[in-house]
Amino acid sequence: TRTETRTTRIMLSKLGLSRTSLRHPERRIVFSYPRVLLSGAASANVAHKEEPPPVTKLFIGGALVTSSAKQHLDIINPATQSVVSRLPLTPVDEMEQAVQAAQSALESWRETPVMARARVMFNLQHLIRQNIEVLARSITEEQGKTLADARGDVQRGLEVVEHACGMATHMMGSTVANVSRDMDTVSFREPLGVCAGIAPFNFPAMIPLWMFPLAVTCGNTFVLKPSEKDPGAAMLLASLAADAGLPPGVLNVVHGTHDAVNFMCEHAAIKAISFVGSNPAGEYIFARATAHGKRVQANLGAKNHAVVLPDANKQHSINALTGAAFGAAGQRCMAISVAVLVGDAYSWLPDLVAKAQTLRVNAGWEADADLGPLITPQAKERVCSLVQSGVDQGASLVLDGRSIQVRRYERGNFVGPTILGDVRADMTVYKTEIFGPVLCVMRAESLDDAIRLVNSNPYGNGSAIFTSSGAAARKFQTAIDCGQVGVNVPIPVALPFFSFTGSRASIRGDLHFYGKEGVMFYTKAKTVTSLWRHDHAAATAVPMSMPVLGQKH
Repeated sequence: TRTETRTTRIMLSKLGLSRTSLRHPERRIVFSYPRVLLSGAASANVAHKEEPPPVTKLFIGGALVTSSAKQHLDIINPATQSVVSRLPLTPVDEMEQAVQAAQSALESWRETPVMARARVMFNLQHLIRQNIEVLARSITEEQGKTLADARGDVQRGLEVVEHACGMATHMMGSTVANVSRDMDTVSFREPLGVCAGIAPFNFPAMIPLWMFPLAVTCGNTFVLKPSEKDPGAAMLLASLAADAGLPPGVLNVVHGTHDAVNFMCEHAAIKAISFVGSNPAGEYIFARATAHGKRVQANLGAKNHAVVLPDANKQHSINALTGAAFGAAGQRCMAISVAVLVGDAYSWLPDLVAKAQTLRVNAGWEADADLGPLITPQAKERVCSLVQSGVDQGASLVLDGRSIQVRRYERGNFVGPTILGDVRADMTVYKTEIFGPVLCVMRAESLDDAIRLVNSNPYGNGSAIFTSSGAAARKFQTAIDCGQVGVNVPIPVALPFFSFTGSRASIRGDLHFYGKEGVMFYTKAKTVTSLWRHDHAAATAVPMSMPVLGQKH
């Protein structure tokens, strides 16, 4: 509508993000290179006269704040290498302001009735639905994934907001009356205080929505640091949360890299940190934050295997592997990066290659794009190097997407679908999380061999089996040592009324994201035992012994 378009334009302008288009309301954002990204007709290498890129703001105490930062990073469109905006590296004094705003808001917010907090989430989910296209286009511009995938990014995060709407039920405690004579015990959940979130680049909307909606609806306040590579979606979500009725200071957004992470890990007022990202970063954050007495949940790297038995539905299996390996250019922690073809199923490799060759690599906003670019030139170089290491160590390169050229976007960080055959467990390309559109294909003689292979890998985010045998599926789901298992489902990420249950080297901390465990992470238990005796007024004896069930004191 005309009103929505005007509201979106004002919001994006305030946030220091891209502009909106009134001529194309279905394409609300005119990106930094409008002739390229809106029409798709011009060459990305042609210079256009452009305004200076906007500077992304902070969000502190319910207000958009222009940072006094002296240092900035460029937010780069991965398909064009154009500068979308500039990111301030938030100084310590401004990060302190964000924490102080969260502390100031905490007392009144935690005392706000849980149903009133949930109503804000009802409003937020409505506003996210209204602006899903704006969010998706911001994600595509900054992160590179296709618009369809970006919409899915928002949708999966929106499901957590919907889950938070039922917080009154999720936070229910337990009561036992008459644990002793005239004595009752009640246990309930309380908020922790100020919490923080450190989000990755690969899901700019979904991961922040894994974090702050549950945290604040539990009664906490929150400081979010989105990825320094694509902060736009998080800024949009913060603005929408304020419009939904979240009081000033309950949600704050700062920007930065190592200094911001260290600040969050060490600040005494921050009680818990949620993190999603790589193993080195996650291990560091877990160690540093827990050393400062904080609760931490950290989702780390992965090496997800799909085991394919010869009795599986061939076409379904090949389609599922193709989508799970190459969707989002492989930049998913639940991407299938290893296909274990058991017995005669290895003969399906040519069909898998043929299916992968049908995928179209393009800028994410192009209508025919199946996968977009990698996030940075450095990410592309790393992926290509890992592929070469596999070749050097004896793998067969059955599909090579490293030299792909995308017309009109020749400067983009593109790698096409790549498949390595005859991969062994001792190869670097197998042992390392690639985070690109690369599928390692391995042989196994039997289901038992495949299970041993998967379980010997240190990661435990997820795994899948493709089969028509219920017995084989049941054996696999029982024997496999991974937190999330798919049976004829390639990416078995559960809906938010469950939890994201990665295991082993894929997680640090013992409480998972969202679901019941997510609520437990953002709350602490308090147990109250009360005694109300009708004869207290007449009692004269002093109770000196340890209370024991059934005895009168």
